Amino acid sequence: MLDSASNYSLNPAMILRRLGPDPHSHGQQTPCLKGCPDILELTTGDFAIIGKDITGDAMAHLPPTVGCGPDERIVWIPRKTLVLAKPDIPERL
Repeated sequence: MLDSASNYSLNPAMILRRLGPDPHSHGQQTPCLKGCPDILELTTGDFAIIGKDITGDAMAHLPPTVGCGPDERIVWIPRKTLVLAKPDIPERL
């Protein structure tokens, strides 16, 4: 199967929808209403994650069979973000 990331091109219509609730729903605040963790479904069916870049700290602690390539980043999102997005995550490929 061809990795869709290898065919990635910047396209303004590539974001299909947010998975889970808006991080600012119900008046929740984040610094300057920026830096909000999010999970996005792309028009390709793949996903994009907005989170805190922890690549530098995490690299030394990865399990032996896990790697992070030079064009990849390890991001942290709160558990709440993923759990609340669960109903929106498709069950099948």
